[in-house]
Amino acid sequence: MKKEYFVILIGCLLSVMACTKRQPHVYRGLPDEYEIAYEEIYGHCYDSIAQAVVALDLYSEGLELDKNHRIKGTGYNLYLSDIFVPDSLLEEGSYRHSKDGEAFTFLPGRDYDGTPHGMYILNIEENKVIGIQVLDSGSFVYRNDSLLFTLYYKNAYGYRAVYSPTFHGTLIPWRKK
Repeated sequence: MKKEYFVILIGCLLSVMACTKRQPHVYRGLPDEYEIAYEEIYGHCYDSIAQAVVALDLYSEGLELDKNHRIKGTGYNLYLSDIFVPDSLLEEGSYRHSKDGEAFTFLPGRDYDGTPHGMYILNIEENKVIGIQVLDSGSFVYRNDSLLFTLYYKNAYGYRAVYSPTFHGTLIPWRKK
């Protein structure tokens, strides 16, 4: 009887511990379309790379930037840094992830000790970031004031997932200092 009681007690403790273990953030309802898009213009900022650099900063419905360029609201923010362009602005064409710094490429997403770099999505609720999803690879097409993305990431369960949002409209230029 003592042995059965001990086994049941251990089973209950393990169940409680499993329930208190931090669960990964599950992204549900990622937007199919983004409402606002900024093109951050950095210019020729790398000595070893001939291309100019821009970034794309996209906001879903429910998010906006205040006058200090801080995010306000609830929604999703898709960010792609280090997009390498031949001149100074994003040009029409197809772009792919790469580390080589060639024109029409952009850096893949990476997580460096909990800090996202390259491309990622922020899940924001009431002006606070509640989740970050790094996007490790992908491509996008820019034509006729439209962006069509095909981006990949590992979901909360470790499976490879695809995310294909769009943006239709004018990119708002924002020169970074």
